Amino acid sequence: MASDVPVRLRVLIPAVENSVDARAYRNGDIIQARNGKTSEIMTTDAEGRLVLADALVEADSEDPDLIVDCATLTGAARVAVGTEMSAIWSNKEGLGRRLQEISWAINDPCWMMPLYRGYRKHLKSNLADLRNTGSGGSGSITAALYLEEFLQKRSSPGNSLQKHKATPWIHMDFMGSNNGGRPGRPEGGDAQGMRALFEVVKEVGEKGGWPKEEGKEEEEGTEGKEE
Repeated sequence: MASDVPVRLRVLIPAVENSVDARAYRNGDIIQARNGKTSEIMTTDAEGRLVLADALVEADSEDPDLIVDCATLTGAARVAVGTEMSAIWSNKEGLGRRLQEISWAINDPCWMMPLYRGYRKHLKSNLADLRNTGSGGSGSITAALYLEEFLQKRSSPGNSLQKHKATPWIHMDFMGSNNGGRPGRPEGGDAQGMRALFEVVKEVGEKGGWPKEEGKEEEEGTEGKEE
């Protein structure tokens, strides 16, 4: 707000705790999201993505120009990039690449990971629309693919023949803390990736939305199509 960035920013905080009591959910339960999509619970340790999915549905309900979600979501992301940078995914390749480029320029590093839709098959369930975790490894990618399922697909008004497109979206999976002190980053909680995201949000605001990526428009079922 102090920077007078030309955006209307809405912030949702999907906080969750997985303490066990008589009402706690269990493996094998079927959980329904706010858009009606159902998830079979394969592990109760993957609770964050269930409430984050609801937040994505709510965020997308206002037809925004950009959705960004940030979460300490998977241990697999830490294995991939360690603790001092954020792993990112995007359904718009140019947007993800731009965030990565900016992040390294300002020493707030992020690394773009593949949103490989060939792994979507690992989320298939015989009892629900999705499993809440994948069955074939690649845990950080399948977590991103799970979240992507809760973005709406839209076509242009009056053009029913146009392929459905989703809202430009960035998913950031980060550590959110420093295990050891570094210059300018003391030990403890750390707002990883936030300076880089600020620059991208400012850029999107100044452009009035993320521009169409020629030849890069992702459609449902493309790139890494399932067998």
